[in-house]
Amino acid sequence: MPSKRAYVPFVSVEHMMGLVHHIGIEQVLTDLAAEIEADFRRWPLFDKMPRVASHSDVGVIELMPTSDGETYGFKYVNGHPKNTAEGLQTVTAFGLLAEVDSGYPTLLSEMTLLTALRTAATSAMAAKHLAPKGARTMAMIGNGAQSEFQCLAFKAVCGIDTVRLYDIDTSATTRCARNLAAKGLTVVECRSGQEAMEGAQIITTCTADKQYATILTDNMVGSGVHINAIGGDCPGKTELHRDILLRSSIFVEYPPQTRVEGEIQQLEHDHAVTELWQVIEGKASGRTDDRQITLFDSVGFAIEDFSALRYIAKAAKGTPFFTQLDMIADPDDPRDLFGMFQRAKPENH
Repeated sequence: MPSKRAYVPFVSVEHMMGLVHHIGIEQVLTDLAAEIEADFRRWPLFDKMPRVASHSDVGVIELMPTSDGETYGFKYVNGHPKNTAEGLQTVTAFGLLAEVDSGYPTLLSEMTLLTALRTAATSAMAAKHLAPKGARTMAMIGNGAQSEFQCLAFKAVCGIDTVRLYDIDTSATTRCARNLAAKGLTVVECRSGQEAMEGAQIITTCTADKQYATILTDNMVGSGVHINAIGGDCPGKTELHRDILLRSSIFVEYPPQTRVEGEIQQLEHDHAVTELWQVIEGKASGRTDDRQITLFDSVGFAIEDFSALRYIAKAAKGTPFFTQLDMIADPDDPRDLFGMFQRAKPENH
């Protein structure tokens, strides 16, 4: 019989939904934000590299690896904007943790849902350090699959109480507003991006088109706001007019990746940016005055996925929200893999 080490805990989509409902989504978002912030505080310990991306005319498939020296993790994720029109998810993902010491996997998990949760938690965690104090209203531009998670994360972590929604697809805005009903937020459906901005101290942009786009023009953005730009996440895909970037203090996860994939791909390669972990650790300034525009140019980084996977590994223990996969070949004699295979042959063959 295989040993316990041969079995790998697997969190399916059904398990993930059950676990999040069991804990409560706002509690999960708060917990994830804390877990991600804790790993940002030990940022120098991690292996860091831009994600390995395979681009095509219709989308991208990526691998996102990292390690803290004890645990290794990676995420497989795609981004295919055309999928929505075909009844498919734009983003799908799964992830894995493993022991560095042995190389044995310790967790396999769905990450389509978990990516939405960790992206929202990272956004809110960054805003906690960068947004105007006392901010209560957020404009949510782009009301696709991530939008509700973003709104609830900002409520749970930052205290937002009003969200102003806009999408070029009015049915997406209607759906988002319906999903957020009775969630403790004042939800305002807007007819334009400009209308959504009215009174907003935080602006989140989350659109999916794989193209240079101008979701926000310079005249739409006043002073003293925080912009959470999460839609631009691959070469050739942006959301903000270049002039907005030139007026903003820009904060990023990992510059070598963000300069290729983020809003700052529009700027000179040496344009000054600040790494978010340095703000969290007190090594760099975040928001310094009331009129400053802060911009979190977020493209998503492997350390955030690592944090999310480790959180799920801990949260699932002692619950029914995982199954054990017989995933690792485990012969009695580690040198006799063929012997194990041979003994498994049915007797009548």
